[in-house]
Amino acid sequence: MRWTEQARRVLDELDRTQHDPIERASQIAARSIGAGGLVHAFGTGHSRIPIEELFPRYGSYPGFSPLAELSMTFHTQVVGANGQRQAMFIERVEGLADAILANFELRPRDSMIIFSATGLNAVPIEMAMGARKAGLPVIAVTSLAATDAGAARHSSGTKLRDHADVVIDLCTPVGDALCSIPGLDTPVGPGSTLAAVAIVNEIKVRTAELLVAAGRMPSVLTSGQLVGAERSAALFEDAYLDHAARAAAALRKKELR
Repeated sequence: MRWTEQARRVLDELDRTQHDPIERASQIAARSIGAGGLVHAFGTGHSRIPIEELFPRYGSYPGFSPLAELSMTFHTQVVGANGQRQAMFIERVEGLADAILANFELRPRDSMIIFSATGLNAVPIEMAMGARKAGLPVIAVTSLAATDAGAARHSSGTKLRDHADVVIDLCTPVGDALCSIPGLDTPVGPGSTLAAVAIVNEIKVRTAELLVAAGRMPSVLTSGQLVGAERSAALFEDAYLDHAARAAAALRKKELR
């Protein structure tokens, strides 16, 4: 069976089962952005892709803050320096999340979305732990099938979903790949990226609806083909300055004495 057919089944399952957690996640995001805060977004491995889908790109807006650690998200250098062996090792190292979060002042008005296809690796789990400790609501986007099938890898014996206020299921299978091929004993064609990007855009659109209703909608990055070059440039400038102000407020600063 072709990959697109299997992918449609994943999207249909998302539509059928994930409306409520996506709505709760959108409510959390709208509260953070509407209050001038940030929705931090984090993922290791290929879970970097949905955080880049959130912002910045056409049809997106400030308030979502992608946290992409290159040591765990730089894929094209497969072997050698910065290779995949190192990246896969690093995302399982306990304590690294605390070093990442030490750069930020996590405020109660902020929130955190964490993407992990399995929900088993140490760094995403400890990012959730750190965010919750700081009082942020945590949204986990993960495959519950993969989580349930995998043994806990963190020394606490917990998994990502154990540290989330909202859990959104990717609805992808154990091992992620969607297609079995006769004569091949391993499946091909992963589905988690498609599912995560679909979830991201559902949250983005619903959050925008809530922000518009509250009169708190930021500028949207929009193509000049739609609004003309001059207005497009103005929207970009306003959105970038908005993001800069939010990001600057969230950076940990030296205390002056």
